[in-house]
Amino acid sequence: MKKMMFLALGLLSAFLFGQKEKYYQQHAKYKMEIDVDAAHFTYKGKQTLTYTNNSPDELKTVYYHLYWNAFKPGSMMDQRAANLGVNGDSRLQVGGVSRLASIPTEEEGVQNIRSIEQNGTPLRFEIQETVMKVVLNEPIKPNSTTTFTLEWDAVIPYQIRRAGRNNREGIDMTVTQWYPKIAEYDYDGWATFDYIGREFHAPFSDYDVTIKIDKDYVIGAGGVLQNPTEVKGYESDAVIKADKDGKATWRWKATNMLDFAWAADRDYTVETFTVLDGPKVYYVYQKSDKTAFWEQSKPLITKYFQIMNADYGRYAYPTYSFVQGGDGGMEYGMVTMILGEHNSLERLVGLMVHEGTHMWFQQMLASNESTSPWMDEGFTSYAETKVMSQLFPSAEVQTNPFVGSLRSYANFTKTGKEEPASWLADHHDDGRAYSIASYVKGETFLVQLGYIVGEKNLALIMKEFFNQWSMKHPSSRDFMHIAQRISGMDLKWFHHYWINTVKTIDYGIKNVEYLESSTRVTLINKGQVPMPIDFSLLTADQKIVTYQIPLNMTREWKKSDLYGAFTTLHYWPWTQKEYTLDIPYTKAQIKALGIDFSGRLADVNLEDNYIEVE
Repeated sequence: MKKMMFLALGLLSAFLFGQKEKYYQQHAKYKMEIDVDAAHFTYKGKQTLTYTNNSPDELKTVYYHLYWNAFKPGSMMDQRAANLGVNGDSRLQVGGVSRLASIPTEEEGVQNIRSIEQNGTPLRFEIQETVMKVVLNEPIKPNSTTTFTLEWDAVIPYQIRRAGRNNREGIDMTVTQWYPKIAEYDYDGWATFDYIGREFHAPFSDYDVTIKIDKDYVIGAGGVLQNPTEVKGYESDAVIKADKDGKATWRWKATNMLDFAWAADRDYTVETFTVLDGPKVYYVYQKSDKTAFWEQSKPLITKYFQIMNADYGRYAYPTYSFVQGGDGGMEYGMVTMILGEHNSLERLVGLMVHEGTHMWFQQMLASNESTSPWMDEGFTSYAETKVMSQLFPSAEVQTNPFVGSLRSYANFTKTGKEEPASWLADHHDDGRAYSIASYVKGETFLVQLGYIVGEKNLALIMKEFFNQWSMKHPSSRDFMHIAQRISGMDLKWFHHYWINTVKTIDYGIKNVEYLESSTRVTLINKGQVPMPIDFSLLTADQKIVTYQIPLNMTREWKKSDLYGAFTTLHYWPWTQKEYTLDIPYTKAQIKALGIDFSGRLADVNLEDNYIEVE
């Protein structure tokens, strides 16, 4: 009887409070044959997709992304660009007017689905803008596999956003987000976000891609080229094989990655170098005076991969390609498409480092970019800032490499346009607000976390995050679980404030009273985000003395940080606006005092944080 009662209570609890399923992830295996008509910027495609349902759910419908349908007048991307005007994405607009509205008919992005079958049986489908809904004849049962065959043709669009023809640097074809791509399905259901210009989400997949194109073209792509001796550009002694139509066949393979992208141009040069304990790196670009910095970047990119392997986890794939061909820069599996012409080595390397780092914080740690872009762009920006401070050291970045990001954040909060980082990527109402929320707020999330838990703990958290979630789809909850376990702290409050709100940090020194044998300092919290406080003083003999004032909500306090030993005082309750501390130094013994000598606290008003003692 008792056993039945406990079972009933367990079922009731699951019903009332929900019960998260054991982690799973779907898997797709693509085999695609592509025949390109380069003269007309079109291609025909055949796709066989073997799809494995590892979920506990029976799937009666599947969804595909058709991203190129966005590149035409009247599309949802066009509407969004027009509606937001000058506040939107500047790459989609000129003077606040959508660039998509004037795309000529023959240069519109088109993906015409000719047929789709499941295990040989035709399926009914409905195209809803950039999403295709497919109703199955046979439901895909849990832990089973089905095969879809699909034929389509496409027009490579006029390049406005990432993909397209004849970009501003003269690259013929940048072919990204280019094939009918099955959507991700997980505990939250199908990820069927319309493509409005921002980010992506996909299941880990294997790729076997054959591309037929005019023999004079060179292709740069993610994956491993299977026949380098039969095509142009990769082997000096290659014998190019062409069919009766003058087309060469390129064969690429890749395993367990999110996407396959490629670009093609007749003037590409291919260069390679190998990173010790890292990938074979390919540079695919138009070699000229305008791209001279590519050659100089090679030792820096070698060092970059070595730093990333050591600090964040080992790169999992055999190759990585930097291909001149993108609009700005955009990451894909084992490849990034970037602008090739830069006016300094640092600008080129900075772009390469940012996009390359997405292999960690987007491809291997594959969070959902559409719902949590701050985990992708923000974590990438954090690692980029740290790496660049090592590749291009200066006095300021060595003291605090994040000072620029913290200033950008603080300045933007004063505009009144800030939007929460928790907003969906495509749903921000201001282009700059999206950038601050996703890139800057995501980066400073880790800076603040390091300030709270200590830098040694943060380094452990980042490595453990990779160890547990590489080649999976982590959420912010998964990251916070690791952060709390390693630090021993309760950090839910911090995640909520920083990601879900636009509340700000603003602490200050309210009063200083110099006593006969000590100094009494009163601090004030004028902001809405509570934080622990590191209060320091610089003594007359040039020593830094630090006092840690914990925040009661963390329950445990950090044990070490940048300035070595510190004295931990009684905690500051988050409801309390002022805090007074007595320090055993007289005015004559103090040269300066203030909040956060490290400069990591994202305080939006620094004017009252420091005092020089005269």
